[in-house]
Amino acid sequence: MASHLLIAFSFLFCLLVCTSSAPNSAAATSFSSKKVRLDLYYESLCPYCSNFIVNYLVKIFENGLISVVDLNLVPWGNAKFRGNDTFDCQHGSDECLLNTIEACAINVWPDLNKHFSFIYCVETLVYEKNYRQWETCFEKLGFDPAPVAECYSSGYGKQLELKYGAETYALKPPHEYVPWVVVDGQPLYEDYENFISYICKAYKGTTVPNACSNLSLKTILKGKEDTQHQVCYRVDETKSTASKIRYSASILL
Repeated sequence: MASHLLIAFSFLFCLLVCTSSAPNSAAATSFSSKKVRLDLYYESLCPYCSNFIVNYLVKIFENGLISVVDLNLVPWGNAKFRGNDTFDCQHGSDECLLNTIEACAINVWPDLNKHFSFIYCVETLVYEKNYRQWETCFEKLGFDPAPVAECYSSGYGKQLELKYGAETYALKPPHEYVPWVVVDGQPLYEDYENFISYICKAYKGTTVPNACSNLSLKTILKGKEDTQHQVCYRVDETKSTASKIRYSASILL
């Protein structure tokens, strides 16, 4: 476990340092003008969300695909409004805490590399069932905890969560579970782990990113056959009839 964390934070250091320089090529300009929107609706303590962030989403930073992606993280998930600006989280008060902390991180560090590094650190601890040590991420990354602490203690973090809740509830079609991954407005449903193929298909720029050069429709179909589709369902955590039909159809393609 210790070795895994060492590898993870070595990556995070590289992420912050190696990607901080401004792009200086015409190709980079072309990428930025044709970015694909990628939305991740998730909750901090769903094990399938942490697995997706730690083992799948991180790949777009490692392979350079982030240059053509506009990534939007929404830490609300399957939480429920209870009236009077209160809400409950699917995995209890600890999840409400971490959802709010991650919302604060996004707010106080608008730079994607910085807030994703923090969320990646926290979700690595969730993935390794050690999430109560989340505050160690500040020291590991060399980040000042004060702005996040102020955001949380002042109640502003709660307001951010209410905003994320409204955004999640406004989804059309409504989300059925998390992680709920959306590429250019289209939800990927159970095939979310194959999101890179969908990004590459949606990208309309003239310069094809290296990460997409070897991908094809066959890759997408293979992903549908191989993925186990583990998710945290809304409310009663049972798969809807519509979801079952979509999955059955996808594996027959």
